[in-house]
Amino acid sequence: METILILGLLIGLMLGGLWVHFAVGISAISYIYLLRGFGGLKSLGLVSWGAADSFTLSAIPLFVLMAEILLGSGLSSRLYSAISPLVRRLPGGVLNTNIFGCAIFAAVSGGSASTAAAIGTVALPELGRLGYDKRLAAGSLAAGGTLGILIPPSITMIVYSTFTETSIPKLFMAGIVPGLLLSLLYVIYIMGRSIANPALAPRATGGGGVSLLKSVGDLFPFLALIGLVMGSIYGGVATPTEAGAIGVVSALVIAASYRSLNVRILRTAIHRTLVMSGNILFIVFVSMIFAYATALSGFGETLAEWLRDAGLSRTGFLLAALVFYAVLGCFMEGLGMIAITIPIIFPTLAVYGIDPIWFGIYIVILVELGQLTPPLGVILFVVASTWRELKVEDVVAGTVPFFAIIILFIFLLMAVPDIALWLPSQMH
Repeated sequence: METILILGLLIGLMLGGLWVHFAVGISAISYIYLLRGFGGLKSLGLVSWGAADSFTLSAIPLFVLMAEILLGSGLSSRLYSAISPLVRRLPGGVLNTNIFGCAIFAAVSGGSASTAAAIGTVALPELGRLGYDKRLAAGSLAAGGTLGILIPPSITMIVYSTFTETSIPKLFMAGIVPGLLLSLLYVIYIMGRSIANPALAPRATGGGGVSLLKSVGDLFPFLALIGLVMGSIYGGVATPTEAGAIGVVSALVIAASYRSLNVRILRTAIHRTLVMSGNILFIVFVSMIFAYATALSGFGETLAEWLRDAGLSRTGFLLAALVFYAVLGCFMEGLGMIAITIPIIFPTLAVYGIDPIWFGIYIVILVELGQLTPPLGVILFVVASTWRELKVEDVVAGTVPFFAIIILFIFLLMAVPDIALWLPSQMH
């Protein structure tokens, strides 16, 4: 009964417009009070310290700062310009640049909204000028933007690791193959649509050997940055936090080498990092309190027992999670979804023998799906805001096919778990 009351309070506060941070915090404190009275609130100090004293979470500000330096220096436009000549002759033309650009920027940003905004701001006006179908262009950017939390480094994976005590390096490695496969499926769809209806994506011309050589040269620093960050983690040379520091220094060097770095840009990047990191860590902080209250009530274990007694199959459980997160994405951003729900459902994994690393990737893809759920997914509004000639309805219409592709990929991941588990299994 206490759990039902608190979940009702949480949903009511969020539907009433209260920020997720405060809605979760108020619900968590109320939960502890219902379970233990005023005496139970004495535990808040210890729980708060446990939430803050985390070496794992220290990686978040570093990865955010790395992305903000690249974004503030205008290097996202240079990345887009570097990829465009390499793929513009393919069916779909410059639309393929959206997916490839988002995939590469995802490997240095750690977030979906920042990826969609960075590439969308550059891409949409150019695609509109070239006469590309704006719905297909917007849909490809929205879908590509969600790769920001799947292709490592991923802030969402770091938060998942914090609540489940799973290995961040293994989670990062587990996201690489699914991220690349999903990107490939997006490109195949764009090429198929463009072949069926060439008017959607006019074939581009131009771009000789000199421009291709320049493109490769402009692309190399980004690939080197990704190689340094992910290679240091995979090789066991650096922890994720140390890799984040390597990424920040590398981003500074890249920005300085292009003469795109000055005091104003650096100050803005640091300010945005402080704001964004404070927002993320505040969600983690209050969610830790909520997780403590959930553990105190034993709700997770009770749910696991109920599922075992109900005879719900593994597939049924995973499909129920799919529907739940797709709907939840209409009301909450990704980190909030992870932080609130994982402490509740994680104890049920033992009932079905689900690998925590695989489930982490599965949940991240479900969060991707939730961010695209029409008509209220957060990425839909991010993409719509990047170009004044684009309406939210256009983004929704263009996103529906990519939404279906993600669902098909989820079924593929359920059928072949090694898509996510093979690469982590190669680590020592």
